[in-house]
Amino acid sequence: MATPTPDSQDQFDQFDDEDTDQQLGATASGRKRLFSKELRCMMYGFGDDQNPYTESVDFLEDLVIEFITETTHRAMEVGRPGRVQVEDIIFLVRKDPRKYARVKDLLTMNEELKKARKAFDEVKYVEDQQ
Repeated sequence: MATPTPDSQDQFDQFDDEDTDQQLGATASGRKRLFSKELRCMMYGFGDDQNPYTESVDFLEDLVIEFITETTHRAMEVGRPGRVQVEDIIFLVRKDPRKYARVKDLLTMNEELKKARKAFDEVKYVEDQQ
């Protein structure tokens, strides 16, 4: 039986380091995982196992990050250079009915939440004055 050469031992050490990094929530490229918990919950909600494979979650997160990055870059090119505004995002998704409807729903919900918070703060302020 042949003894492992120093080069082959380095290869095994390399894989051990990658496993340790991924357990800590980092990718092989060193980027921290931002959406793992949310993606796991979403995957479960859409019919996946309660504890989906880490590789699946990581792959899906890579896709999400790529989509967000590309959309942000495109939005920076559309409107005022170097700035992303809501109108830029609406412009980018205007031809995709599902995305457009979701953006409109989220913006409407955001406005309703702002109004509700303002009304709640006003009631709280009036109660504190009495």
